[in-house]
Amino acid sequence: MAEIAKTSVEDIELSLFLEGIFRRYGYDFRDYAPASLQRRIRKCMRDEQLHTVSALQDRVLHDPAAMQRFLHTVSIDVTAMFRDPTFYCAFRQRVVPLLRSQPSLRIWHAGCAAGEEVYSMAILLQEEGLSERSRLYATDMNTLGLDKGKAGIFRLKAMQGYTENYQKAGGKRSFSEYYSARYDHAIFQDSLKQNIVWAEHNLVTDRSFNEFQVILCRNVLIYFNQSLQKRVHKLLYESLALQGILALGSKETLQFTPYADCFESLDDREKIFRKVK
Repeated sequence: MAEIAKTSVEDIELSLFLEGIFRRYGYDFRDYAPASLQRRIRKCMRDEQLHTVSALQDRVLHDPAAMQRFLHTVSIDVTAMFRDPTFYCAFRQRVVPLLRSQPSLRIWHAGCAAGEEVYSMAILLQEEGLSERSRLYATDMNTLGLDKGKAGIFRLKAMQGYTENYQKAGGKRSFSEYYSARYDHAIFQDSLKQNIVWAEHNLVTDRSFNEFQVILCRNVLIYFNQSLQKRVHKLLYESLALQGILALGSKETLQFTPYADCFESLDDREKIFRKVK
């Protein structure tokens, strides 16, 4: 009885809410890291002007449009073009030379949000002469983000920061050459979009859909608990070709996973690994 008494009403509501979403829509947030997920759920409650998780549950379960709004709020969308510029420097220096011998390249951006980092990679590949042999697969569970990425239209006021990132990342041209400005938006070149496939994919519930030479899954695993991280690591391992490259976020690691011995590190600081077995 003592253990039951320690469980707060909100904890009970959250558990029922997440179970309901999974059973109603198939989206599984039950193994997300609790603190971050709770912050996003509370934001969704504020946006919907609701005071309890149970009220949010009632709305989301009965209104698919509310579910889409919830999905948009709870999705991981913290990103930017050439985010972590030192990562892109390391990718140019350590990974690009390995990719030059490949006749074709399938590159998967898992959890791509609105695609800012996908466009960053498309620019990098174009500058390194690899774009024509490359196909980029940009996936996320949030279809609103995918639609934004597919359009390739971003806020113009973000370009100053993106330009600084691009320059720090070893960019070889003027960043403004890749987009045209219209009103308060930047529209990126069609040449960057032509090799990108945008598709809905849920890392939590969906399986592998191809074999890739490069997988980027940066700053996604930190939102999952250990059990879910283990499942996603398995998915990434099974989706990567032998000698393929795996890039994780700066706070993520392969240590203490069943696949730690299956990779060698190409860059410890930038968390770039090569699959060796």
